[in-house]
Amino acid sequence: MTKINPADADALIVMYDGACPLCRREIGVYRGLAPVQPVEFCDVSGPAVSLPSQLTREQALARFHVRHADGRIESGARAFIALWERLPYWRWLARVGRLPGVAALMELAYRGFLRIRPAIQRWAVKRA
Repeated sequence: MTKINPADADALIVMYDGACPLCRREIGVYRGLAPVQPVEFCDVSGPAVSLPSQLTREQALARFHVRHADGRIESGARAFIALWERLPYWRWLARVGRLPGVAALMELAYRGFLRIRPAIQRWAVKRA
């Protein structure tokens, strides 16, 4: 079983669904950047990946999650904000997300996206 253990103790671990074509594409964009702080990506779609005890596989695949160096896990909009803080060209969006009330609005938008994600995935697979 593969455990989620970062090579750098300060790394933010990004847990994503590698079986999702949309997720893979977005993670590909992020991987193409040189982070300002350590970031490691972990595809949690395979059963061989050992997840943190506070996260089930179903939860990991249903939403975007990150694990901080202190073991804290965030999901949804707050997870995106945590990742964007570490990436050049995206840090401005993290600063916007930290403004009062903005993360809550981003979370609402993300939940709306999650409802239509299966349809978008099917469309993306047909186009591939």
